[in-house]
Amino acid sequence: MQNFDLLMQGFSTAFSLSNLTVAVIGAFLGLIVGAMPGIGAVTGVSLLLPLTFKMNPTTAIIMLAALYYGNMYGGAYSAILLNIPGDSPAVMTALDGYPLSKKGAAGKALFAANSASFFGGTIGIIALTIFGPMLAQIGLKFGPAEITALIILALTSIGWLLGEDPMKGIIASGIGILLSTIGMDTMVGGNPRFTFDSIALLSGISFIPLVIGMFGLSQVMEVTASRGEGDSQIEGKRLTIRESILDRSEAKRMVMPVLKGGLLGNFVGFLPGAGGTTGSFLAYVLEKKTGKNRELMGEGAIEGVAVSESANNAAAVGAFAPLLSLGIPGSATSAVLLGGLMMWGLQPGPLLFQEQPEFVWGLIGSMYIGNVICIIAGLMVIPFLMSILRVPKGIIAPVIVMICIVGAYSVNNSMFDVWFMIGAGAVAYLLKKNNYPIPPVLLAFVLAPRFEQSIRRAFSISHGSPMIFLQKPISAFLLALTFLFLLSPIVMKLASKAKANSVKAG
Repeated sequence: MQNFDLLMQGFSTAFSLSNLTVAVIGAFLGLIVGAMPGIGAVTGVSLLLPLTFKMNPTTAIIMLAALYYGNMYGGAYSAILLNIPGDSPAVMTALDGYPLSKKGAAGKALFAANSASFFGGTIGIIALTIFGPMLAQIGLKFGPAEITALIILALTSIGWLLGEDPMKGIIASGIGILLSTIGMDTMVGGNPRFTFDSIALLSGISFIPLVIGMFGLSQVMEVTASRGEGDSQIEGKRLTIRESILDRSEAKRMVMPVLKGGLLGNFVGFLPGAGGTTGSFLAYVLEKKTGKNRELMGEGAIEGVAVSESANNAAAVGAFAPLLSLGIPGSATSAVLLGGLMMWGLQPGPLLFQEQPEFVWGLIGSMYIGNVICIIAGLMVIPFLMSILRVPKGIIAPVIVMICIVGAYSVNNSMFDVWFMIGAGAVAYLLKKNNYPIPPVLLAFVLAPRFEQSIRRAFSISHGSPMIFLQKPISAFLLALTFLFLLSPIVMKLASKAKANSVKAG
């Protein structure tokens, strides 16, 4: 009841003219930033942070938070329409969102993404309102050993869950892991690894040029190679919001994925260092294993878009629990926000809720408002976004190439990233031609550095003993779950073989 009273006070703070104005501005900027490949939430918040130093701290954090979760909405737009994820969590959205676009259902995919983002964000905000400090304490139980076990579960799942051939999926994951090792070893000694004496590779491979090349440029190559298959995907057809609204059966299919994605994404969000990418991936894996229409996942299923976007937004909100309650960032973007809090003279931690209630609850109240602003803005731009699909392939292809080049160059202002993006696109095109899945490459690339850091820290704590992973209940449970996942394809194959033999014998 006390939290409810404090939330009402937070709403009165959030509804002040200045705070409401910056929430609207932040939400719209987040949508734009999220939809533009190459920028992302981290860059967007970093660029906006210096502009907020002279603002009231409450007003400043409301603006930055609105940009953050607005970015989670926007990242899905380019993923669905162009197969270029605006940010790393949107990689999972592209798996089903772009196939839906190719089937002429881009409007429904966008509507599903916006709706799932809204409800996933709402689940996260409600959880933060009721259980914020308590959730952060649970997140602290996930130390290096537990995080290592969680990432092992993810890495061993992506190979055979995101491709038709498990072996090719595992090879693709291996490529992603190898690419992630390039650069300076930041944990021990600071030695260069696989840099081939190139200064440009000392800082490692940037994710944005890699994802733009493997998703965006390779798609242009496919479109160019498939001339004569139609000039555009929705030739001459004008689509409206009404035609994009899901029917009753489609909305019903979204309910459980949104709920599962929201709960799991929120949980992952308040784990230190986990982030929205891990949350959206694990939620997608859960849906692919337990969903009613799991056989359609990856081929254009509403469930795939719903579960990944719900988890993505819930994780974005969940990251505020450890940030506010413990001063521990749950993602790269919340790490930037942590720096901002300190510059404003605020000390995140257990006492923040008691000493700065106007700030904390004003922020939480603004999240409810910002979430509503994002869903309204997102639905309003659907007709405009749909017009992209009416552009003939001969025009849209060079425009996408230009976006790819600008997006890759903007990361480090380096032509090396542009050439690397082109090379990544060519490699991805060849991999796709030979039926190797691309998402495992990118997901393994994102998860492997976190895995390396966590496992090294775990071994440092245990003085090199691997028993640390079995002595801790959470990590032991996750490793057992990983073992079951690895065995399940073999068990299912043996079971189907035994069933076939019994049928023959009968």
